[in-house]
Amino acid sequence: MPLLADWLLRHSVVMCLLLHSLVLMTFCFHHAATSCSKSCYCSESESGGKTVRCSNLQLTEIPQDIPNDTRRVYLDFNLFTTVPTNAFAGLQHLVELDLSHNELSQLEPGAFRGLGSSLQFLDLSSNKLVNFNAEAFEGLRARANLTNNPWHCDCNLQMAMPRVDLEPASLTGIVCQTSDPEEKEVKGLAFLLADIDLCVAMKRTTDVAMLVVMFGWFTMVISYLVYYVRANQEDARRHLEYLKSLPSRQGKSEESSTISTVV
Repeated sequence: MPLLADWLLRHSVVMCLLLHSLVLMTFCFHHAATSCSKSCYCSESESGGKTVRCSNLQLTEIPQDIPNDTRRVYLDFNLFTTVPTNAFAGLQHLVELDLSHNELSQLEPGAFRGLGSSLQFLDLSSNKLVNFNAEAFEGLRARANLTNNPWHCDCNLQMAMPRVDLEPASLTGIVCQTSDPEEKEVKGLAFLLADIDLCVAMKRTTDVAMLVVMFGWFTMVISYLVYYVRANQEDARRHLEYLKSLPSRQGKSEESSTISTVV
């Protein structure tokens, strides 16, 4: 009996340890599957998927540990000044991204690369965006909120518009705070609603440059023609002098022949 009791005790301890290890492993796997970005709050629903909220946390850099299965990310009311290239790479299921009420003044080329096939709404409102960088929005077909930014409307912005695939209604959120040239009275107007051409000055500059180049080529051609004519005139003069000298020599030859005949 003591041997049986000892055997049961030993096996009970082993079973308890195995169960404890199994529970720990299950907990670890569950934690890994439902992990969340540091300092952020995560929630998940069957219909909406995973949502990561990092609002009003005084963040200065875009978090790099956002779970790949996230559907919605809220990064509003932070201190971001730029969105770097590939900032959201790997978030292939993201449908909504909120970057409103930050200090954003720059969107690097490829800032939203990889989100083109999934992202439906992008909020960049209430930031400090001045220049529109079409390369930052490459591949995006989302609806964007671009309001409440100090946009600078110029020829570069006008030329960038056809290069983006954002929903057209999104671009009406670009309201001109400044413009180049300044005489174009577009301040306070939605860029797409204003019937303006901000590339006139550039076109004029280009036209002047073309005229200068054409005048330069024309001057070179005229100079060459003048040189060519003068050079040919000199050759022609020398040839004429040579021809004029020929008859006198022929006369002397005939005179010599006559004298020889008489003799």
